Amino acid sequence: MTGEVILAAEHVGKRFGRFVALNDVSIGFRRGRLTSVIGPNGAGKTTFFNIVSGALAPSEGRIRFDGNDITGLAQHHFARLGIAKSFQITNVFPWLTVLENVRVAVQALHARFDIWRPRARHRDLTERAAHLLDLVGLHGQRERQAANLAHGEQRSLEIAMALACEPKLLLLDEPTAGMSPEETKSMVALILRLAAKRTVVLVEHKMKLVMGISDHIVVLHHGELLAQGSPDEIRANPEVRLVYLGQAAA
Repeated sequence: MTGEVILAAEHVGKRFGRFVALNDVSIGFRRGRLTSVIGPNGAGKTTFFNIVSGALAPSEGRIRFDGNDITGLAQHHFARLGIAKSFQITNVFPWLTVLENVRVAVQALHARFDIWRPRARHRDLTERAAHLLDLVGLHGQRERQAANLAHGEQRSLEIAMALACEPKLLLLDEPTAGMSPEETKSMVALILRLAAKRTVVLVEHKMKLVMGISDHIVVLHHGELLAQGSPDEIRANPEVRLVYLGQAAA
């Protein structure tokens, strides 16, 4: 049901030695929403993203997905549960074609122990990969080597690969980092198309972008939850204005 909590962090903490990166963070991400996680440098955004994507286990607290406790599960289980992620640093196979990159991602999910079977025996997987390229606007680039794509196109390719597991929840870590204004505009359009059919959680530092596309915004500061609410509520929050947005939010 739209609006119910699909992903919940319950009293999550993370320590690295004596350093406390997150402290008692509780957040519920509602199904069907595009939620952005923001905060100044050192706020704990990356650590939080790594925990909810399965890359790190919390030192304290629980992570629940669709009501089930997934705390500490191996990261590859997250994709099979319906959680996909795209990290800030592009992670594609540069020597493969665009289509081959996505086909390997699809094949790894559906034919886990035989990913190098001849492609002629995987026509359905190739068709699925082609569909995902259509979805992210890369159909015309399918035969190009991934290394030859522009930066923004490589980010779109990585998202197509993340979509191979048909996720209920898509996690995006600074998807517009390093992009030109035109590339950013194309990525925003893609994010909005994706959010129309699935839950999206976005870590992003471009405030104009965040305020323009988010249904809900979560603000972290010094590893703690500072505020959450609609874009208008976050703009009006005096604590957020003080530590993050500044007077430019007026």
